[in-house]
Amino acid sequence: MTRTIVITGASDGIGAASAKQLTQVGEEVVVVGRNPDKTARVARSLGVDSFVADFSDLAQVRELAASLLEKYPRIDVLANNAGGVFGERTLTKDGYETTFQVNHLAPFLLTNLLRERLIESDASVIQTSSAAAKLFPRFDLNDLQGERRYSSTAAYGNAKLANVLFTKELNRRFGDQGVSAVAFHPGVIASNFGSSSDGPWKFLYGGPLAKSLMTSTAVGGARLTWLALGKPGVDWERGGFYSNNKPAKTNRIADDPAVAKVLWERSAALVGLDD
Repeated sequence: MTRTIVITGASDGIGAASAKQLTQVGEEVVVVGRNPDKTARVARSLGVDSFVADFSDLAQVRELAASLLEKYPRIDVLANNAGGVFGERTLTKDGYETTFQVNHLAPFLLTNLLRERLIESDASVIQTSSAAAKLFPRFDLNDLQGERRYSSTAAYGNAKLANVLFTKELNRRFGDQGVSAVAFHPGVIASNFGSSSDGPWKFLYGGPLAKSLMTSTAVGGARLTWLALGKPGVDWERGGFYSNNKPAKTNRIADDPAVAKVLWERSAALVGLDD
């Protein structure tokens, strides 16, 4: 049976690579991206549906969820792949710190708005996290948006750790209802991922040695594809964190269910959802 697989952040990078790979094996892929031209170009090349949503605007996330629910009676896989690292601390039009919203709050909202459809579909929810979740965070539940202390690197590490905490809490809350959640590190990918940042991130992703030292988007995309095609509980562990298609260690904070619970509750309050 052909499955419906929604991939956010699919207008380029590993999202576009995975969309191509999944389409080639006969899955029904739905491409979601921020840039209208790039998103349309990817979708057109694959012959698939596409939607445009900027995750720095939660109204667009709500519109995206409504459109997906209207068009697709099943959503078998939701790949929350959109994200980014940014420079100086800025706020979105919703009033939230940009890194926190784009990487965590927006996919948290999208997943919850689609939750009943995901439950009905026995869906997999895949979260593109990062090794940054272990390496860079200064995670503080009382300063989730870096109001007291901010750096772009720590903000990104915090957001990627939030992805793992969200994955584990989603599994705790809804795993017995049929939702299978997993997070993964795709590798350090040669893409334009860090183009909107400054300092070391911009050098790392835009420097002359970047492509020779990094993992290709095709390989990074294949790691997302492996999870999307895999059977939860057989090929990968529900609530797990993976790197290179194998279970991997991440930040020890991710194993604290009390932290995950509080993050969920505060995120739900911020986006106006019932806990």
